[in-house]
Amino acid sequence: MSKNEQQYLDLAQKILDEGHLKGDRTGTGTHSLFGSQMRFNLQEGFPLLTTKKVFFGLIKSELLWFLRGDNNIRFLLQHNNHIWDEWAFKNWVSSEEYSGPDMTNFSHRAQEDADFAAAYQAQKAIFVDNILNDDDFMEKFGYIGDVYGKLWRGWETISGENAIDQVNRLVNQIKATPDSRRLILTAWNAETTPQAPLPSCHVLSQFYVADGKLSLQLYQRSGDFFLGVPFNIASYSLLLHMVAAQTGYEVGDFIHTIGDTHIYNNHIEQITEQLSRPMHHLPKLWLNPEVKSLFDYTMDDIKVLDYESEPAIKAPVAV
Repeated sequence: MSKNEQQYLDLAQKILDEGHLKGDRTGTGTHSLFGSQMRFNLQEGFPLLTTKKVFFGLIKSELLWFLRGDNNIRFLLQHNNHIWDEWAFKNWVSSEEYSGPDMTNFSHRAQEDADFAAAYQAQKAIFVDNILNDDDFMEKFGYIGDVYGKLWRGWETISGENAIDQVNRLVNQIKATPDSRRLILTAWNAETTPQAPLPSCHVLSQFYVADGKLSLQLYQRSGDFFLGVPFNIASYSLLLHMVAAQTGYEVGDFIHTIGDTHIYNNHIEQITEQLSRPMHHLPKLWLNPEVKSLFDYTMDDIKVLDYESEPAIKAPVAV
């Protein structure tokens, strides 16, 4: 079976065996290692984990959201993607305009109290409906600060004029100067990013051309290894495929370097279950060859083929 997936499982086991017990911002606690790396040869298949079902529709809608330069969650909700809900929801229930039941520390209380969980789901449904159907509400509570899309496509300059479109510049650089060592995409603005509800985790990526192949290395400052990292692996592998398709290269390697590589204490049971499961062959990725711009892809233009996996494993998000 795939050594691409095996390295993920091996690193998960290493975190469980050797990880430092650390507190964290959410109060959940983690097993943590500092400084880890995985290398995925994309010629061997698309690295969508098979030991648990990973929902590719969420991955591609999130990446298309980034590539739109968007930082409002309405687009995601229109595609039934709730990855970023919790941080925007927190802004609403913490505001003076909120008049429902107390939602303080909702991410933990919903796991422990069935009555509170029901109240939380009811308020969450109101929130989602308002984001989708109320433009004023969406403008007030749908934005989540300077996160990936905003920084990728509209980095604000010191002068306040002519925001930088990093992605468009990157594509043009790969075409014009493929040997450049400055093929960089960054999502960390030292001034604005720390103020976002969830400051960017995958902060810097560098592209590299050699032997007719395009490779990509990501530096991720913080990696939620059970819930987040499988999405990050697939998302940046997808981005690499898409950029390669639009610049005339084959895909090479995706190298994933992570700083604080952690498993939350309330994910131990879930990842232990995952480690007991068999792997399947990796799927293949299909991109519509008729698409001629990185910014023109739609959901229907991106598909995984022959994806076979073990069932999904649910786990709470630490907010």
